[in-house]
Amino acid sequence: MLIARRTLLAVLAVGVAAGCTSDDEADPPPVVQLGPPGETGTPLTDDEVTGLDQPQYTDADVAFVQGMIQHHAQALVMTDLVADRAGSDDLSLMAERMDVSQRDEIAQLEEWLENRGEDVPDASGEHGQHGQHGEDGQSMPGMLTDDDLARLEAATGRDFDELFLLYMIRHHEGALVMVGELLSGGEGGQESALFQLAQHIDSDQSIEIARMKSLLAEIAASPGS
Repeated sequence: MLIARRTLLAVLAVGVAAGCTSDDEADPPPVVQLGPPGETGTPLTDDEVTGLDQPQYTDADVAFVQGMIQHHAQALVMTDLVADRAGSDDLSLMAERMDVSQRDEIAQLEEWLENRGEDVPDASGEHGQHGQHGEDGQSMPGMLTDDDLARLEAATGRDFDELFLLYMIRHHEGALVMVGELLSGGEGGQESALFQLAQHIDSDQSIEIARMKSLLAEIAASPGS
């Protein structure tokens, strides 16, 4: 899971006692400034909260969002291959769910850019078929090469299932690297909305990686076709 950064403020929910409590009686949740890993946070006074500056988004945030859109676009190219090639019904169902989650995240990322007047990159399948690189020309972790995609497209049945899972696990792990680099690089990830997006991507991709590894193990343990 993501390590909370020192400057991030978190609102900690207070436990709600059994029974009904009116809004007038409920105390507002405390605002706590998170400390380094392993250390407790520091509650802030109302005056301290009022004086806080809200973190603004940075060029690093924009580059991350633009790159992640293109990263997700390639995942959609991969899921589009499943229907005609998969040998496992479980993989087909997993790919359908993955397709939905990737499209949903792309929409959120595009909205983030649009709301800030930033350029929205092409998320079409044609772009995702090519390109290990983002808008800045830099290589993105986990992206498949043209040869990788050609190999996947040529496979069928069990061979396709195993190759798809291996490639998509690598692809998802690359997305986690991108999130980690954003939040540990010191140049981005502080704006609240962007941090939440990055955290959501980290959680979603981690869950899907675990599911894919489990299915890959099942396929490997099953009798060969």
